[in-house]
Amino acid sequence: MNKIYVLDQESNQVNDNLSISVVIPVFNEQDSLLDLHEGMHQALNDLKLTWEVVYVDDGSTDSSSEVLEGIAEQDAEHTRVVALRRNFGQTAAIAAGIDHASGAIIVLMDGDMQNDPADIPVLLEKIDEGYDLVSGWRKDRKDAFLTRTLPSRIANRIISRVTGVYLHDYGCTLKAYRREVITGFRLYGEMHRFIPAYAGYVGAKVTEVPVRHHPRKFGKTNYGLTRTIKVLLDLFTVKYLIGYVHKPIYLFGGTGFGLIGIGSLGFTFLLLRKLLYRGGVVDSPYFLVSIMLFIMGFQSILMGLIAEVMVRTYHESQAKPTYNVRWVIRGDDGAKKD
Repeated sequence: MNKIYVLDQESNQVNDNLSISVVIPVFNEQDSLLDLHEGMHQALNDLKLTWEVVYVDDGSTDSSSEVLEGIAEQDAEHTRVVALRRNFGQTAAIAAGIDHASGAIIVLMDGDMQNDPADIPVLLEKIDEGYDLVSGWRKDRKDAFLTRTLPSRIANRIISRVTGVYLHDYGCTLKAYRREVITGFRLYGEMHRFIPAYAGYVGAKVTEVPVRHHPRKFGKTNYGLTRTIKVLLDLFTVKYLIGYVHKPIYLFGGTGFGLIGIGSLGFTFLLLRKLLYRGGVVDSPYFLVSIMLFIMGFQSILMGLIAEVMVRTYHESQAKPTYNVRWVIRGDDGAKKD
């Protein structure tokens, strides 16, 4: 594997000491952890790169915490354990793992052994080719079709269509990221699966590769159909953040003009009816509806203006950039800084 240059955002220098952090959220996976860690060694020891595994115990009620402590004692060089005070959910656990990871490349995967650590080098090869984000695709998924696979396929198609980042498997946790495309936003809800959409928004090069998916050996899944509903609700937030967060007037103003336009059609209809058929205007329900649409339209435009002021205040008060740099060529040495 060739050397991958990664921009250090703090010093604006290239980090030649590439390292990999594998972030694994854990919730009641006591029977899988030892085999999982052994699989990490088998998959990563042959790479000529430094690596670590960041386990995040998301408030497990079994012996997962004790097992992780034992792993950390036996393999302190490659292990970091973050224990949360209670169960905050997978997205929060992933966010905690990213915050405590030190690698220039961050790999996310589940702790139930359904993802295969042996696929990590395949993801890293794509990173080495110049991609910023490599997503796993569980092409031969080993889950119940009606309750897991089918809803996931439907959700993936909707998410791809709405976000414009087309992936077969948004729900596959096994993904590899360059650090700079994963640390520019906060994760909450079920937002971890939308990271490719955020990354694509800032111009990251995104691809996917087929990965293995094993049947669950231990325990039971913590997710069902209700999670699909939560994902679709979060999609509304993602679409707003990606499409309109920097120019909210486009959303609110467009909606406002649309409502005013519909209200105008209502008034036009009432006027024509009055002239042609001598029908009433004020006593018609269409009159009240048109008035309400006009009021809602103006309110929507005003909300857009208020949102514009809030966005401008946010960027200027925190010195938030409105752009994202992929690389810079410096005239002093002609070097390309990724």
